[in-house]
Amino acid sequence: MAALLGSALKAGRFARAGVRLFCTNNAATPKITTHWSVLPRDKDSRWSDVDMERVSDEVDVCIVGAGPAGLSAAIRLKQLAQQQDKELRVLVLEKATEVGLHTLSGACLEPHALDELIPDWKDRGAPMHTPVTEDRFNLLTEKYKIPLPILPGLPMHNSGNYVVRLGNFVRWLGEQAEELEVEVYPGCPVTEVLYHEDGSVKGVATSDVGIGKDGAPKDSFERGMEFHSKVVIFAEGCHGHLAKQLYKNLDLRKNCEPQTYAIGLKELWEVDPAQHKPGKVEHTVGWPLDRMTYGGSFIYHLGEGEPLVAVGYVLGLDYSNPYISPFKEFQRWKHHPAVKPTFEGGKRIAYGARALNEGGFQSIPQLAFPGGCLIGCSPGFMNVPKIKGTHNAMKSGMICAEAIFDKLTDENLQSETQGVFVDDYEQRMKDSWVWKEIKSVRNVRPSFHSPLGLYGTLLYTGVFYYLFRGKEPWTFSHGGADYKRLKPASECTPIEYPKPDNKISFDLLSSVALSGTNHEGDQPAHLTLMNDEVPVNQNLGIYDGPEQRFCPAGVYEYVPMEDGKTMRLQINAQNCVHCKTCDIKDPSQNINWVTPEAGGGPAYNGM
Repeated sequence: MAALLGSALKAGRFARAGVRLFCTNNAATPKITTHWSVLPRDKDSRWSDVDMERVSDEVDVCIVGAGPAGLSAAIRLKQLAQQQDKELRVLVLEKATEVGLHTLSGACLEPHALDELIPDWKDRGAPMHTPVTEDRFNLLTEKYKIPLPILPGLPMHNSGNYVVRLGNFVRWLGEQAEELEVEVYPGCPVTEVLYHEDGSVKGVATSDVGIGKDGAPKDSFERGMEFHSKVVIFAEGCHGHLAKQLYKNLDLRKNCEPQTYAIGLKELWEVDPAQHKPGKVEHTVGWPLDRMTYGGSFIYHLGEGEPLVAVGYVLGLDYSNPYISPFKEFQRWKHHPAVKPTFEGGKRIAYGARALNEGGFQSIPQLAFPGGCLIGCSPGFMNVPKIKGTHNAMKSGMICAEAIFDKLTDENLQSETQGVFVDDYEQRMKDSWVWKEIKSVRNVRPSFHSPLGLYGTLLYTGVFYYLFRGKEPWTFSHGGADYKRLKPASECTPIEYPKPDNKISFDLLSSVALSGTNHEGDQPAHLTLMNDEVPVNQNLGIYDGPEQRFCPAGVYEYVPMEDGKTMRLQINAQNCVHCKTCDIKDPSQNINWVTPEAGGGPAYNGM
């Protein structure tokens, strides 16, 4: 099936020469975006004679996304089916060519949900080899570190947790699902949500292949497949392409605040054995960021035979200065006197980035709707002060699976819509330990938006959270969407970042090369623009082109046109690591990230 739906991953093409987007002051703008999501094919004469019929298949439950949440849901559904001797066809569609290949996280895993889902996970060989043995939390100044206490009960306390490579863990989860006869199909990106005539979700459609960069069908064109399902579970991860459609079409965010986000950048290092301490977990806040910019770091020492250290930097996307470069902040941070010794004499072997949900309790949308449910990081169950969400994502998938199974196996089932509405899923979530956990920390992240900034958050966590555990009678607001917080460049000071030394710090394109990222070059750019004239006229004109700094993969560049007087935006779509940051932080909300042709994206090896 994967052969029908996708193409094989092709090796090694990074680009500075990508899709060239021209936009000038008052000049005629050539057609730029060629993707069918912006330029409908029914209005394009080149498609008039193309057969657009799709093959379809029927399943009981279709799950979009083979991450921790989606696979946990699949496993739980089949466990229940086996226990009660029921026939249930469960199918998982994953855009990466291998399960776990697009997965990136720290990660320090809390095993609560795993203990419930697969109690004998140790006997089954789960790749969790490194229990936390040492826990450190430091406030950095420019030259010094100040140790902060991690008392039992505080979110950062990691006793009982495991340092893992989440991609490997997800791959293992996929194997457990397939043992239970879950149908897992990697290399099958989903591009569309399908609806019944009554408006309920009918299923999903996978991507077409064989479309040229100009938007025209190639001789190799093949239509994607449709999967019709009684219930579709959307488990795409943070800022999912389909979830965005659902929020808009079904108004699922009408009773919650806008989601807020961070970008997380990660490297994997092989360090000097003398610097390696398996099980050591260290987090920092403070330098190089000012007190009004939210962010921090992690350093996790893996115990897998080789002296491997996972290191990363997380920066809140509610920052206001358009000159901030999350990637360069990360590189600068590694030169701190308390950090640099860990990496001296070592070798960087992998790099990647992804967005994280940070809205928490205040930003959870409606979770169930006729024909579908949202689970995991798609709606956003990350515990921000813990910097952990995998356990909550897994548990949400399990709860959703239990609610769906009970609904579909009810002999008296009567659905008012063609797509089954699993209406009690949301209440089951509210009755779970996940809801209790995210509600208890709901005020920690928005406490940052006080005049004290970072120090206000540390104070709130150390006093109010420690004393009340979230039982305080107030709930702070996040204060709006991240993209609205960016200030015009004229109100901000440019940041002079140090040049990389190619030993501890590195340039962007050599970093992207370590992600294994590749996309078929002859396809419409999946980084689409709603209006081709906006980038130069607004983003460059007002904000000095922030997309060329907040993108962690060098996708966006402003370069001079041939006349030497005006600028154009160049999109290097082949470099995209699928982090979605551009879609989130674009101050014009003009960039819409959509799924590329099958086979595209990063190739993370156990990130």
